[in-house]
Amino acid sequence: MMRSLWSGVSGLKVHQTKMDVIGNNISNVNTVGFRSSSVNFTDVFYQTTQSASGPNADTGAAGKNAVQIGLGSNVAAVSVNMSGTGATSRTDRGMDLMINGDAFFIVKSGTETYFTKSGCFDVDASGTLYCTTNGASVLGWGVDERNNIRKDTVDTIKLMSPENKNIDPQSTSAVTLSGNIDSKDPLVQYDVNGAGYPIAMGFYDSLGNYYTAKLTTMKSNETTDTEYSLGVSDILDNNGVSILKQETLDEAGNKTYVSTEQYVNFAGNDLSYTVDPDGTVTFDKSDALLTFNGATGAFVSVTGESEGKLNLKLNDGAATNNPFPVGGIDIDFSALTMFASSGNSAVNSERGDVDGYNAGNSAGSINGFTINPDGKIYAVYDNGDDKLLGQIAVASFANPSGLEAVGNSLFAATLNSGEFDGIGKDISELGSFSIGALEMSDVDLATEFTNMITTQRGFQANSRTITTSDSMLEELINLKR
Repeated sequence: MMRSLWSGVSGLKVHQTKMDVIGNNISNVNTVGFRSSSVNFTDVFYQTTQSASGPNADTGAAGKNAVQIGLGSNVAAVSVNMSGTGATSRTDRGMDLMINGDAFFIVKSGTETYFTKSGCFDVDASGTLYCTTNGASVLGWGVDERNNIRKDTVDTIKLMSPENKNIDPQSTSAVTLSGNIDSKDPLVQYDVNGAGYPIAMGFYDSLGNYYTAKLTTMKSNETTDTEYSLGVSDILDNNGVSILKQETLDEAGNKTYVSTEQYVNFAGNDLSYTVDPDGTVTFDKSDALLTFNGATGAFVSVTGESEGKLNLKLNDGAATNNPFPVGGIDIDFSALTMFASSGNSAVNSERGDVDGYNAGNSAGSINGFTINPDGKIYAVYDNGDDKLLGQIAVASFANPSGLEAVGNSLFAATLNSGEFDGIGKDISELGSFSIGALEMSDVDLATEFTNMITTQRGFQANSRTITTSDSMLEELINLKR
C-alpha cells in the first residue's frame, strides 16, 4: 500500500484539528476575557530505506546521505495566547474591571481555585463578590482591626456582611473656618449692646445628633481694626431649637423659658449664660481674641495662639453617658483674613480639620460600593462616609500559556504553568485596573480568516494526495485485465 495515502490521512486530521481551533476562536470573538489559541504541526515519523555513510579513503567512494521517506504530520501543540491585553470595552459600570498587564483574577468555584481574565463582577444574595461570567467567587484580602489591608492567604470578599451594612456615628472633633472679615462691615463694629457678626458652625455628637453652634465676632474696642472678640450666642439642635433653654409654664400658666443644666466652655473658660422669659439667651463676654496683621490682613493669632485653634466644649450636665465630644471641638481660625471687601464679611465653616479628618458623621446605611484602580473596595454610606472592605488580589505565572482552560473563561494551574502560592499579588506589582471597562476577546478576525484560508487549502491538498495515490493504485490494478 502506498505510504502517501497515510501521509494524506494524517494531513487531513491535523488540518481538521486546526479548523476546530479556528472555529472556536471565531465563535468567542465577543467573549469577555477570551484568549485565542493557535495550532502547531510537526513531522512525526520517517522510514529510513538507506542509512547515511561516510567517505571511504581506501576505495575513493564518496559519502551518501540517508534516504528517508516521511510518513505524515501530527499536532505538536495547541497554544493559548496569554501575552498582551485584549481590546477595551467601555461599560461605565463601577463593578467592571479590566486588567492592564499579564495577570489574572483569582476566583473560587466549589472547592477549586481558578483564574480568569473576565472582570465582570457583582454581589450575590449573600453579599459575596463574584464573577458573573462563571459564577465563581472573587478572591482577595480583607482588612485588619486597624482597617488596613491584611495580605495573607486570599479568601472570598464579603461586602454585605452585617458589620458592613451600617456604619456607626462619629462625633466631630474639629471644625475649620475660612473666609474674610472686613473691618468696615457694620456688624463687626464695636458696640456694647451689639450682636456682632454671626458665624454658624455645625457638628455631630457621638450619637449622630447634629447641632449648630452660633459664634459671634466684633471689634474688641472702638479704636482697633485688628483685634476682634469672639463669643458664643447659642447652641441649636437639628430642628433649630436651642439646647440651652427649655419651655415651661409660669404660675399663671403662661409659656416661658428657663435655662437647662448644660454649660459651655469656650477657649478654656466656662461661659455663663442667662435665659430671659421670652427665650433670649445671653452669654457673658468671652476672653477669646482674634488678631490680624493690620498691614497685610493676614491671620496672626487667636487668644495668643498662632496655630489658630480654640476649643469649644459642651456638657449636658451628666457625669456619664454624655454624647457631646469628650475632648470638645477644636475650631481652626487660621484660614481667616481681614481684607477689604466692600464692607461685607463672609465666613464659612467646614466640619473637619484642614485635611478633612475628624469631621464626624451621623449613623449611615450602605448605599453602594466603589472600586479604586488599586483594587481596593469601599462601601459608600448614605451619610457620605465610606469604609475600606478589602482588596482584589491577582495572580501571575511563569508560563501563563501552560494554564489549562476549563471553560467558562476559567483557567486552572498546571505543572507547566507554575503553582499558585495562595497569597496573590497587588495589581500595582504587575499593572493596573481600569474601572468601568472589560477586556474583550483577543481574537483577530483578519488573522483567523487568513488561517482559515490556508487551512482549507492545506486540507484540499492533502485530500488530493489521497485521490492521486488512489488513481495510481487503480492504474496498478489495471495492469492485469
